[in-house]
Formats: sequence, C-alpha cells, structure tokens
Amino acid sequence: MDVLTAILIALVILLLLNPAIEFAQGFWGFLVKLCKFKTIDLRKTYGDWAVITGCTDGIGKEYAKELAKRKMNLVLISRSLDKLNKTKEEIQVINPTIDLKIIQADFSKGKEELSKIKSQLQNIPVGILVNNVGKLNEYPMYLEEYKEEDLWDIINLNISTLTLMTHMLIEKMKISGKGAIVNLSSASSFVPLPLQSVYSASKSYVNFFSDALREEYSTYGLTIQCLTPFYIDTQMIGYSKRFKNNPFVPDPATFARSAIETLGKINSTTGYWVHDILLISILILPMWFRLKIAFFINKTTRRDYFIKQKEKVVE
Repeated sequence: MDVLTAILIALVILLLLNPAIEFAQGFWGFLVKLCKFKTIDLRKTYGDWAVITGCTDGIGKEYAKELAKRKMNLVLISRSLDKLNKTKEEIQVINPTIDLKIIQADFSKGKEELSKIKSQLQNIPVGILVNNVGKLNEYPMYLEEYKEEDLWDIINLNISTLTLMTHMLIEKMKISGKGAIVNLSSASSFVPLPLQSVYSASKSYVNFFSDALREEYSTYGLTIQCLTPFYIDTQMIGYSKRFKNNPFVPDPATFARSAIETLGKINSTTGYWVHDILLISILILPMWFRLKIAFFINKTTRRDYFIKQKEKVVE
C-alpha cells in the first residue's frame, strides 16, 4: 500500500468517525468546564512545595507559572543559571508571596548532579514533582545519523533522570500520605516513530513506569499522572513551519493551563482536549497504519529541516 492510499483511507475513517469525534469534543469540553469549576487546591491537597525540572523554557516554564498562580512554593531545576534567574524573576511578578529556590544542575552529567540536587532538597517537604526535563533529536533522523552523545542524552534525560528524581522524592511523599508526581511523556509513546525511534521508545517507558508506580502506591494517597501530548509549539520542534499557527499545536502556556486542571482528576491524559480527540482517532487505527502515517509525517518534517538549513546558508 502506498502512502497516498494510506492517507485516503485515514481521511475516510476520520469522516466516518466524525459524529463520535464531535461527541468526544463536546464531552471533553464539559469535563474541562467541570474541572475548572471544581479546581483542586493543590497546596492543600499535596503540600506546600513543587519541584519542576527543565523549567526555563517551553512546557516546564509555563507549568511552573501555573503552579505559582496556585500559591505553590517552587524549586526550579535547570542547567542555565541565567535562565533560572530570569524565570525566577518572571514568576515573582506573577506571585510575589511564594518562596522560590533555584538549583543549577545539568542532568546529562548523571549521578553527580543528582547527588547535589538531593542534598539541596533534603529539608524541603516536596508535595509535587514535575518530571519535565527531556530531550528530542534535533530533527527526524535515521539511527546511524545520531551522534553517540545525543543517544546517551535522550536515554538518560527521558528515562534515567525521571526515574531517579522520582526515587529521590517518593519515599517522603509515601510517609506523609500525600503527593503528586507528574511525568511528561508524549503521544509518540503510543506509536513507534520511524526517524524518532529512540525518543518514542523512551516515552513508552515513561507510560509503563507511571502506570506501574500508580498501582504500587495506590494505597498511600499519592497521585501519579502521565501527560501524553502531541506536538506543542516549543523550540524542540522549531525545525518545521508546519507547527506554527496550527490549531492542533498549542503554545506551551495554553497547554500548561489545560494540563494543570487535570491534576488529581485524570491519571493519564494528553492534557489538552484537541490532543485527546487526535489520540482517540489514532488508537482506533491498526498499528501498521499508525506507523505509515508517522513515517510520512516525519519524512515531511525532515525535509522541512533541510530546507530551513539551506535557507540559513543562503542568508
């Protein structure tokens, strides 16, 4: 089956599913309104402090701002001290009454940095951990095109760091009988992505880890949430103009506002209603067909990357 035939079949399926999609859209809108009406007091429910990794750009930064609006004290962890200080200043404008602590750490350096973080968090009663730090390959690429250090970084940041940060803080949450861990995964965890094979595999780990952890700690009052968004308009996907001004690609602020409303209410979600509709549509399709679509999209955006690189050379 060629790609054009596959796309035509997908369009027919989506057309036939349109009534169901419209129902899902309306139902999700109702749920979001209900969630907003019954907003959870995060500080009262989980504790006074939240830790956010990878918080100076994109989703992490906007999620930190949303936590600040909800009066959470924050520990911001990232590798750039300048960006940390700038983010801290922005958050202080949003809510000058909360306590803010910054920790400069480069997670790609491994255990040494984690030990430093652990010592600085030792006396802080962390109620929420947002495992946001992660890495995506610069553009869709074949496996042999990766630099070895980039492969290590994707695996370590997306899997090891998330696991070890959770291990660091979950025991105290268990003892206190409350706490929330928010793991940033990706919709790519549901579809093995050709040309982003390592990234999608690493995010599949996050899903499995979150589900298992939720069951392990189900009797201890802990919330383990896994967020699986599709594309968000961040620097990570800046290689293609197709993601700009796209109704299916929200900016980080829009996504964070939506996602935080689901904390404590939905354990596994894309975090954004449009993405939930996309996910429902995709999961109905057989895996071989999902692979074809994913490969086609990534080959297209791969071409976009090289076109952009040529334009830079001309400039």
